[in-house]
Amino acid sequence: MDLSSLLLFIPACFALNMAPGPNNLLSLHNASRYGLLTACLAGGGRLLAFAVMIGLAAMGLSAVLHTSEYVFVGIKLAGAGYLFYIAWQLWHAPVAQAAVVDGQNGSLWRLARQEFWVAAGNPKAILLFTAFLPQFVSVNSAVPFSEQFLRLGLWFLVLEWLAIALYAGLGVYLQRWFTRPRARRLFNRLSGALLGCAGLGLLVARPR
Repeated sequence: MDLSSLLLFIPACFALNMAPGPNNLLSLHNASRYGLLTACLAGGGRLLAFAVMIGLAAMGLSAVLHTSEYVFVGIKLAGAGYLFYIAWQLWHAPVAQAAVVDGQNGSLWRLARQEFWVAAGNPKAILLFTAFLPQFVSVNSAVPFSEQFLRLGLWFLVLEWLAIALYAGLGVYLQRWFTRPRARRLFNRLSGALLGCAGLGLLVARPR
């Protein structure tokens, strides 16, 4: 990929990374409760899921989602169900002592696992890699297709982690405003409602 294509790819890719969605909302919420570093490290679970999807797309396995409606429906039902589960947890989360972080509930492993499954449960993500990344692969380049795709995937992951950090920073900033139980409850329920809406959106998603 030449420099001109890269200069087009980076802003377009970053716009996709910054688009509000279930994972970015999780980073914001996790940072508001557990801190910037924890939210950024937990985002590694999302990056791992995306790296797997990029690998699948590079191998052409994502075509299965286009051709098999059963596979697509199965994945989206599992993803939507998980989003509804997280939404329910946030809606009913205790707020009386929000400033005190529970060691188990705020464990890095649990949060990273949550990020991973939210990302992995969205079949639209791998379709995005299939439709978006190949647009910036040059068929006339001396660099092999797989290597170009890998480079684009690495750029995507770097920009995704930057988006994680920005959303986490916003969450830390909002933490100052949500120290009171009533405000914390409102924030949790708004987050839960948005995740629930994302789950509903996933249920009506169709392969393109």
